[in-house]
Amino acid sequence: MDEPPAQPQEYLDVLTKTGQNTRVRKLRGDVHRDGDYHRAVHVWIYSESTNELLLQKRADCKDSWPGQWDISSAGHISAGDSSLITARRELQEELGVNLPEDAFELLFVFLQECIINDGNYINNEYNDVYLVTTIAPIPLEAFSLQESEVSAVKYISCDEYKSLLAKDDPDYVPYDVNGQYGELFNYIAQRYKENVEERSLALQRQLNRYAPIPLSAELGGISDSDKEALVLVLKAAMIMDDIFHQQVCASNPALRDWLKEHADTSPLNKLKWKYFGINKSPWSCLDENQAFLSTADSAIIMHSHATKLVSGWKGLEYKAAFPLAKSPGANFYPSDMDKLEFELWKNSLSEDERQEAMGFFNVIKRHSGVTDTPSDGGNADQSIHDLYCVPFSQEYWSYLTKASELLYKAAELTSFSNLKKLLYSKADAFLSNDYYDSDIAWMELDSKLDVTIGPYETYEDALFGYKATFEAFIGVRDDDATAKLKLFGDNLLVLEQNLPMKDTFKSKDVTAAPIRVIQLLYNAGDVKGPQTVAFNLPNDERIVKDRGTSMVMLKNVSEAKFKHILFPIAEGCISKEQQELVDFDSFFTHTICHECCHGIGPHSIVLPDGRKSTVRLELQELHSALEEAKADIVGLWALNFFISQNLLPSSLCKSMYVSFLAGCFRSVRFGLDEAHGKGQALQFNWLFEKEAFILHPDGRFSVDFDKVEDAVESLCRQILTIQATGDKIAASSLLEKYCKITNPLRLALDKLESAEVPVDITPTFTTANQLLHGRP
Repeated sequence: MDEPPAQPQEYLDVLTKTGQNTRVRKLRGDVHRDGDYHRAVHVWIYSESTNELLLQKRADCKDSWPGQWDISSAGHISAGDSSLITARRELQEELGVNLPEDAFELLFVFLQECIINDGNYINNEYNDVYLVTTIAPIPLEAFSLQESEVSAVKYISCDEYKSLLAKDDPDYVPYDVNGQYGELFNYIAQRYKENVEERSLALQRQLNRYAPIPLSAELGGISDSDKEALVLVLKAAMIMDDIFHQQVCASNPALRDWLKEHADTSPLNKLKWKYFGINKSPWSCLDENQAFLSTADSAIIMHSHATKLVSGWKGLEYKAAFPLAKSPGANFYPSDMDKLEFELWKNSLSEDERQEAMGFFNVIKRHSGVTDTPSDGGNADQSIHDLYCVPFSQEYWSYLTKASELLYKAAELTSFSNLKKLLYSKADAFLSNDYYDSDIAWMELDSKLDVTIGPYETYEDALFGYKATFEAFIGVRDDDATAKLKLFGDNLLVLEQNLPMKDTFKSKDVTAAPIRVIQLLYNAGDVKGPQTVAFNLPNDERIVKDRGTSMVMLKNVSEAKFKHILFPIAEGCISKEQQELVDFDSFFTHTICHECCHGIGPHSIVLPDGRKSTVRLELQELHSALEEAKADIVGLWALNFFISQNLLPSSLCKSMYVSFLAGCFRSVRFGLDEAHGKGQALQFNWLFEKEAFILHPDGRFSVDFDKVEDAVESLCRQILTIQATGDKIAASSLLEKYCKITNPLRLALDKLESAEVPVDITPTFTTANQLLHGRP
């Protein structure tokens, strides 16, 4: 008679005491014998309508806590396996519940350290604690219990369960509800015992930080055929919103649709929808991405085949989950992937594959997460081979094919030859995933209608800064303002050669940067929270090296921000003697220089060891904040340089510095989780430390004109050198020291909040709306 096949032995990754993976793997039994730190998952099923948690009774044969009531589902994370895949697998194996990834909300990581079984079982375990929120209890007969793990299940009220744990009831696996594990009960209680009036007031206060501003543009001289093309481009731009919502978080589109559908059911729901519309996610941009919604506010999803069928029961309904803490990798990477796993995988690839993995235009996925059936786990080499790239053209195929069709039709209608070329090439790029030619066409655009559409900025990828988000800016070119700005684009090489850094770091290949000034008609996609006043694109280092960059200035947005935000800031925070030096020309001119200076300085670099690389790849998640600080401070240096060369009037000499000081308070209010806010805090604190900015006893600030020039140049040199050498350690040290809300900054921010000065604007697009609704 044949013997049954031997069960595969389970290996676990050994961690350090602080939770870092040592890359050592040991048998599960040896790990608990030796007290090694390791990882596991806890999955709680919570019934929203009854305020109950599902418990399982551990099988009598278990080597830890046999016969006691415990978590809904739990299990070790096998060597090479991932957290979320393990959570799904354990729930399916132990209880017969098969749910997709968007049902699982990661609440926190819990370190359990204990010794049981007379010292023979040492449990030093980092547990990823997940919550699955169902609308109602799952019928007990719907579960399929794994006899070797689970002997029974039951629901129990949260309050009763917490009380039993607090009393150390011997029938229940012990957890310290007064310690970290008490967070589980706190999260649930906070979500479902909200005061509607208080929450409404809190959301209204958050909304009040944005001044609603109508934006319009004159369409005189644009033919009917071009207006028809414009309508099609606007419709394509709206699709960028759909893609961006998906890029932020997997459950974000369902949340958006749910909030929109229910916005008119109560005043609170209307406020939720309005503030979501500004942030395009459940995380508040101005509050360092603190969640203003929870999974309790999210969409209800029906999964009729999550368990075995039960007569008279329609199936399992759950809430589409999202974490309270925004994932640094957004939805570009598996939510449970860490940097080490990515680096190990990347290093196993060929050079071309590595470049693709770090590229702008793809997402990273798991082979083990492709199907709805969780993997078996336990493969020691799985982490290296589990990840793979999916191009945007495939990941967002349904959206991009529609956008491509619209751009093709618009190209056929427009009379502007440059615009026709851009629209055709961008339509092709959406399908081919090759954006090089379309970005060149964008740089060469010379049209009354100005169109920027596609994947560009990488701010949303806070894990590495590799992946680009989709966005759109549609406007009408301001020909008079554009003509006045030729000076800046034509002198980029002169600026490069005079930058305050070593000559060996300077490029000789800088080309003139075309500058276009537009009146913004419409924007979409990655335009959440604070609105940009300008942008410098593309970010693709190949094009920057070959052709440089182009910049677009949004004049009507700049005018709105100056009038409604910067001028009131100056009245509240700048000394009386220097207030009159804050003017729109200085603000707008520095914005131009900021965008110009994205195109100069280090981009493609040679590292000290001789390797060729780019600043973005070397600084990774630190690149965006440091690059924004560089563009800002070098832009200020550039203005002074232009004045010294008699290319700009000397009247700007003082006003540019005072307007910049007022602008520091404006940008820092965006929050230190945002690249511009972080970069601005760095600059303010550096200049304040060098006594270039002065705080007076009355709580107002001024510029010391004798010290500011040297202070600006010293910071330029510091940042440019870090970028040129690709020194991530130095970048981290600089940002850690200066990117903080110091007492002087706090004083200014509190004053502005008390005066209820708006932090930013939220535009409504009157001209675009008229076009989309068929009104001339």
